[in-house]
Amino acid sequence: MITVMRLGHRIERDKRLSTHVALSGRALGCDKMVYSGEKDARLEQSVRKVAENWGGDFEIVHERDWKHAISKFDGIKVHLTMYGMPFERKISEIRKKTKRRNLLIIVGGEKVPHEVYQQADYNLQVTGQPHSEVAALALFLHELFKGKELERKFKGAKMKVIPQERGKLVKKKMA
Repeated sequence: MITVMRLGHRIERDKRLSTHVALSGRALGCDKMVYSGEKDARLEQSVRKVAENWGGDFEIVHERDWKHAISKFDGIKVHLTMYGMPFERKISEIRKKTKRRNLLIIVGGEKVPHEVYQQADYNLQVTGQPHSEVAALALFLHELFKGKELERKFKGAKMKVIPQERGKLVKKKMA
């Protein structure tokens, strides 16, 4: 199971960013999002509605105590940051280790507490420049899955995009 953890959600400031972390994680291979900070029923409802319409078994849960959530996680803990080791140097090692174990991908909010760096098995930079949590997560998952996440099929989807050069075509399944 692959879980993304979004630290320090603030309802007014992060409503779209946290949603984008969840949706990108879901679309690119995560099974679950855990978020800390302010509990946000609208965020949870929005993400659940996407999973209901577009398929898959994605779960979103709020965790009041992020320290406890990280420490109790049974698996490999990867913190995506601009201060860690370049992720391309460690990705094959992580790929091998996660074949048999769960993976927690931690992405920050405002200022990431020092304890996160201590609890993570890997602190990895996607780039040494300021960047978005969404971009870091997407690039990491793309490399982790070697691009195969783009071919995923979502069971139970009520909606599906039909690719075409121009325009938008969405096929809807009738219940």
